[in-house]
Amino acid sequence: MAARISYDEVEIGTELPARSFPVTRADLVRYAGASGDFNPIHWNEKFAKEVGLPDVIAHGMFTMAEAGRVVTDWAGDPGAVAEYGVRFTRPVVVPNDDKGAVIEVTAKVAAKDDERRTVRVDLVVKSEGQKVLGMSRAVVRLA
Repeated sequence: MAARISYDEVEIGTELPARSFPVTRADLVRYAGASGDFNPIHWNEKFAKEVGLPDVIAHGMFTMAEAGRVVTDWAGDPGAVAEYGVRFTRPVVVPNDDKGAVIEVTAKVAAKDDERRTVRVDLVVKSEGQKVLGMSRAVVRLA
């Protein structure tokens, strides 16, 4: 599978389709099972509050993965992502209700490297209007 986006058709400033990802407590339990990260701050409200958090919070890597989907869906091939990194700046608080939380992601091409035929995509990742990931960037190889 190859990236479906052509390097030549992308310009600096190209916006990727924005996405919103709902997060429920059930999602966190499933992620804990898949990742092996059963830290109680991700599922036990009493414990989370005892350690100073406002409520249960999403796993940082879960948040990072959801944001990364914007890039992999746009490129059409997860293997086209050569680099991806973020700084965790604020937790995603997930209330125990029928709504949960929402991770909102916007992204745009911030740089192009003609020699390597790569683009750097900068992401803005928020929940409840607050930035939850900083320095969120991906480098994508395009055909």
